[in-house]
Amino acid sequence: MSIDLGTPTVLSAEEAEKAVLLAAPRGYCAGVDRAVITVEKALDLYGAPVYVRKQIVHNKHVVSTLEARGAVFVEELDEVPPGATVVFSAHGVSPAVHEQAAERQLKTIDATCPLVTKVHHEAKRFAADDYDILLIGHEGHEEVEGTAGEAPEHIQLVQSPADVPGIVVRDPAKVAWLSQTTLSVDETLETVAAIRERFPLLLDPPSDDICYATQNRQLAVKEIAVDADLVIVVGSGNSSNSVRLVEVALEAGAKSSYRVDDASEIDEAWLDGVRTVSVTSGASVPEELVEGVLAFLSERGYPDAKAVRSAEESLIFALPPELRRDMRKAQQQGS
Repeated sequence: MSIDLGTPTVLSAEEAEKAVLLAAPRGYCAGVDRAVITVEKALDLYGAPVYVRKQIVHNKHVVSTLEARGAVFVEELDEVPPGATVVFSAHGVSPAVHEQAAERQLKTIDATCPLVTKVHHEAKRFAADDYDILLIGHEGHEEVEGTAGEAPEHIQLVQSPADVPGIVVRDPAKVAWLSQTTLSVDETLETVAAIRERFPLLLDPPSDDICYATQNRQLAVKEIAVDADLVIVVGSGNSSNSVRLVEVALEAGAKSSYRVDDASEIDEAWLDGVRTVSVTSGASVPEELVEGVLAFLSERGYPDAKAVRSAEESLIFALPPELRRDMRKAQQQGS
């Protein structure tokens, strides 16, 4: 199976019967890559078990692979033995979680995505200036809980424009907004517009909160969805950015779109009468799962995929400083 990395704009006569378009970029973002490597390096350095609070990233295949290597995923820190090593997931945690870890004398490695950390800093800055902060996001999502925990007395959650009429603030002239990093760009802007209509002096964050990878993957799926009979999004159900990709594909004109964890979840009935299939994946999805979907399509008479490249990504985040420090010590002791 091969992938043409060109950018097709018009299908040839030979391709018109059936075609597979592959979004680029797709899959792992820099924050996810950093978080997964953090757990792998921690296992290499400290040995199993290494505990991880919540799923390191929202993908069940990644989690099961790390579990097989000795990672133990827990919901809360009281499940971690005192003194053990625990990794905080890419979605971030509140100050209260850091305090609990210190009380239990846990060795912590913070794998929070730096772009999420940026939002935490913005929340603290707005709170220090005594603003009411409207956090656009999904209730119960770990990232939202972590950000809200930075300034709970100042932050209130706004999930959609429907929530805007019920917002109560102390001073309409001192209102700011932040957002979960993995939301739909278009939906977020719609919510911000509704908020600004109520509060014209609304203060924007100093830079866009929705991460570059989320935006790039949504832009890419829009390009491959326009003429698609079917868009398959590879990603887990608890992955906010993967779920958003399905919605974005449908809004962009796809006749149908479904999310699957892997090729085993594809319903062959989805392919009935389908000529053009477009494929993408969320920011926490290993490429091997996409390759499995392409192999599934190939076995059913679809040609090799043609990649539609809409952006280049070269960002790399350094590993957490506490892990890098211990890796250096281990190297020095071994030399």
